[in-house]
Amino acid sequence: MLTDDAYRYIELRRSLGFKLAKTARHLTAFARYAADRGETHVRRETAIAWASAVSSTPRNHQRRLGEIALFARFLHAEDCAHEVPLHHPNHSSATRPAPYIYTPEELARMLDAAGNLRQQKPSPLRRHIYVMLIGLLASTGLRVSEALNLRLDDLLPDGVLHIRQTKFNKSRLVPMHASVVEALQAYLKVRRRFAGMDDHVFLSVDAKPMGHRTVHGNFCVILRKAGVGQDRSRRPRIHDLRHTFATRVLERCAMGRDDVARDFVALSTYLGHASIRHTYWYLEATPDLMADIAGAAEALVAGEVA
Repeated sequence: MLTDDAYRYIELRRSLGFKLAKTARHLTAFARYAADRGETHVRRETAIAWASAVSSTPRNHQRRLGEIALFARFLHAEDCAHEVPLHHPNHSSATRPAPYIYTPEELARMLDAAGNLRQQKPSPLRRHIYVMLIGLLASTGLRVSEALNLRLDDLLPDGVLHIRQTKFNKSRLVPMHASVVEALQAYLKVRRRFAGMDDHVFLSVDAKPMGHRTVHGNFCVILRKAGVGQDRSRRPRIHDLRHTFATRVLERCAMGRDDVARDFVALSTYLGHASIRHTYWYLEATPDLMADIAGAAEALVAGEVA
C-alpha cells in the first residue's frame, strides 16, 4: 500500500533530522488519492492529476510534484514499477519579499504602542507580553516560534536562553544583553501574579500558550498604533525583527576579510542556521552597510593603484 510506503519514507527522513510536517500531510493525501483509484504504485499521470487538483498556484503545483518525485525515487530504488513524475524545480522560483528593516526610532515607537495596548480582562498580561516579546525578538533575532515555545526551564543562569529542537532540529544557547535580562526579570515578576500551571514564558488568554495567529494579529495592531510601515503595500512582518537584528549585527562587523568570515560564522550559529548559506539571506543593502562596503572597495582600489 502506498500509504504504508509514505509513512515508512517519512519516518526514515525524520530519523535523518527532517521535520517534514507539510510534506507528510501531502504525501499521505496523495497516497490515499492513488489508493482510491486502485493503484499500488506511483504513476506520473496520477501525481500530476492530484497536484493539479490541490494546488492553487503553479508554485504549489511544482512543490507538490517535487515532493512526490523524491518519494517516487525512494520507492523506485526498491521497485522499478514506480514512476517518477517530471517536475521543474525552477519553473516558478520563489522570490523572497524584501524585508522591512526597522529603525531604532520605529522600534521605540512600537514598544510604546505595545505598552499602551488596551487592557483585556481575560488577558491581563497583554501589554507586558508584547513589550517583552517585541523587545526579545529585536534584541536576540529569535524566530517567533522559538520565543513562543520558550519555557521557564529554558531561562538559564547568567542571562542565557536554551532554544530547544527548533528549525533543522537544532538546539542552541542564546546569550542576552544585560538590559534584556533585566527586562525579562521584570516581566516574569508580573507574569507570576497571573500565571497558572502552564510553564510557557508567554501566555495568552486563560494562561494558555500563545498562538501564532494571536501574535500576528496583535502585532498588526501595534504597527498601526506606532505608525510603522502603514504607507507600504506590503506591511512589515514580525519576522522582519529577525532580519533587522541580523542586518544591524553585520553593520557592526569589522571590514577585514578574516573578521567578516569569523563574524558570519558566529552570527550563523547564534541564529541557529544549519548552514552559513542561510545567513546570507539576511544580508540587506542598508545605507550603513553600503557605505562600509564602498569605503572598503575604495581603500582596496587605492592600495592597488599605489
